[in-house]
Amino acid sequence: MARQLTGIGAVKRELARSLPPECPPGAAAVLTLLDRHGEMRLSRLTEFMGVDISVTSRHVTHVAERGWIERETDPGDGRCRILRLTPAGRALLADLGARYTASLERALLDWSPQDIDVLNTLLARLRSSF
Repeated sequence: MARQLTGIGAVKRELARSLPPECPPGAAAVLTLLDRHGEMRLSRLTEFMGVDISVTSRHVTHVAERGWIERETDPGDGRCRILRLTPAGRALLADLGARYTASLERALLDWSPQDIDVLNTLLARLRSSF
């Protein structure tokens, strides 16, 4: 089982190759989390990402410099910033989703719909076990 879980890492690396050069995996993760969970502070984003705040900060700077997110002063605490997706960030996410879907479709081309359903069900079950 450990070998197969290592294989999931290989799948993730292969999917990351479908990302455009200006959007590395860390940047894509920032955009995805903001889309999934809505606007948030850097500290909360860091918790979701499970990395050091300095790493999250670098990713946030990268996406902000490209106009994919905006950082506004938190009205409840002027020392903090609220991060939110911009329309450009949402457009990029749509493109990233299409790239991921195309990569998965190519990889699963010879799989039956039933096998794909089973894989999806089991991966969801594994994820919920943690």
